[in-house]
Amino acid sequence: MNPLLKAEQAVLGAVLLDPDQLAHLDWLAPDHFYRPVHQALFAALRTFRSDGHQAIGAEGPVPLSWVTDAIEETGRHVRGLTAAYTHSLISACPRTVHAPVYGRMVLEGAIHRTVAEHATRLHQVARADALQGEVEGALRSADVLTGVLTDLARRWGTEPRPVAPPTAPAAVPPPVRDDQVAEDERFLLAVLTEQPKAVAEVVDWLRPADFADPAHGQLYRCLGALHHRGEPIDRITLLWEAQRRGLLADGTLSGEQLTTLCDDVIPGSAEWFGERVMRSSLTRTAAASARAVRALAEDEALGPGRLINHALHALGPLNEVRARWRAANGSPAPEPPTAPSASGPPAARVQAARARSTPHPAAPPPARTGPIPAPASARPPSRGHP
Repeated sequence: MNPLLKAEQAVLGAVLLDPDQLAHLDWLAPDHFYRPVHQALFAALRTFRSDGHQAIGAEGPVPLSWVTDAIEETGRHVRGLTAAYTHSLISACPRTVHAPVYGRMVLEGAIHRTVAEHATRLHQVARADALQGEVEGALRSADVLTGVLTDLARRWGTEPRPVAPPTAPAAVPPPVRDDQVAEDERFLLAVLTEQPKAVAEVVDWLRPADFADPAHGQLYRCLGALHHRGEPIDRITLLWEAQRRGLLADGTLSGEQLTTLCDDVIPGSAEWFGERVMRSSLTRTAAASARAVRALAEDEALGPGRLINHALHALGPLNEVRARWRAANGSPAPEPPTAPSASGPPAARVQAARARSTPHPAAPPPARTGPIPAPASARPPSRGHP
């Protein structure tokens, strides 16, 4: 049994049984439904309400045209909606007055899908940028994801703020390949060892964690420590600092590795190589953040509010690397997110969507005498009674 599918069927069944339930579902959009036939049917029912269909606000039984017109209009856009299926939708609705609750379930599913889709997009763009040596695509996709999370928080009626999950999943870094990235890191370390004054050009914005190879990051940490203490930097002092930090004893580095690195003396700019290392760090961090957000979106136990806030927290490392990347390039800081538009859903509708309002009072039974065509298992139209 798929709870989300049941919720979609129930909310549509409630509207087919009681068209006036659409007044409580203004915050629910057709694209919040997963199945295309459900999207088209809900869009048709909303259109009927806007056009003043005779079933809206009608006294007595729901006109047969409410269902037949819905089937005809939906059939103009998708296939698969039959009279038998509309009857199954009606049968799937336990209580028509619970339509806002069913709609809230549909909205929850839409939020999870939307976050997962944009996280997947960010991951794909970050991987493509990494292959091309670019970062702008990943930065734009990250901005889109952040904007989507902020908008979803507004729609759900919560405050978007980064919140760490109780138990964060262990990050599994991708394997380091002996490719251009590793070569750039080795060249940068060689230049910094040969030109000690060049450490000052990168130390303010380049961090050990920016190196894909942990051993390279540790060597950069040693160089930064020597620079911070004002001590001479050469292959001997670097080897000594590595030994003092236990990098030789624990196998992180070997003397031969360091010697080979220092022998690769090439003319070059530390700032230029540093920016290449930083570019790789940014796309790698973007891909890791995207994987973390997608894992959160796939956790069906997370409510929308927690999902949004945990996802914003997962984007934190990317925002930190991005700030240092802009500092390295002298780029202006991005514009802060704009405040939510005042034209958003009214608070009462958000409250209904979250199903946290007081229960609907039971309305007196209407003077309806004839049911709409439905199988025996379908309940007769009702505005307040099951």
